Amino acid sequence: MILTGTTLREFIEELSSSSPAPGGGSVSALSGAVGAGLVAMVCRLTIGKSGYEEHETFIKSALEKADSLAKELLDAVQKDTEAFDSVMAAFTMPKATDEEKEIRKSAIQEAFKGAIASPENIAVKCLKILEIADEIVNKCNSNAISDIGVGALEAWAGLQGAVLNVRINLPSIKDAEYVNQKQKWITEIVGEGERLLGEIKKTLSEKI
Repeated sequence: MILTGTTLREFIEELSSSSPAPGGGSVSALSGAVGAGLVAMVCRLTIGKSGYEEHETFIKSALEKADSLAKELLDAVQKDTEAFDSVMAAFTMPKATDEEKEIRKSAIQEAFKGAIASPENIAVKCLKILEIADEIVNKCNSNAISDIGVGALEAWAGLQGAVLNVRINLPSIKDAEYVNQKQKWITEIVGEGERLLGEIKKTLSEKI
């Protein structure tokens, strides 16, 4: 099923089914895409409006980035499900001989790394949405500032969900150096996301 070609109702029905995919990774990507869409909407509600002329060039640049991230994250909804399918496919590989067992073991490891790379990419894009939201929250149409807040919360949810999907796959990786690198990355991206969200919330509390 091409997930981004379904209706919202069909997507939720598929998500609610007993099939393990789409799952949390795809939902994290969708959450990020929704956040990017809201940020883009606020940009469009600012461009051309009286009182925001000095920020128009900056907002147009932010809009271009937000639109791009929304598209990329929508694509990631499908890609994350495909990454999960690759893990399942690796486990079905033959293992009758020692050679087959080694090939299967290697394929499983590579598939798990792919299943980590997918949500890792989602988390990075969600962080970029938070960065854009933080950059424009003091420059955008004040009548739509609550939408910036909702967009930031959606991006934060997407980031956190993606990180959870990285974490759950790490124990399956036998490469200790790889695992250590990803654990360090998790600490850094979550910390930066929290910082940005805190800044956005602070500005919102001052303006609303």
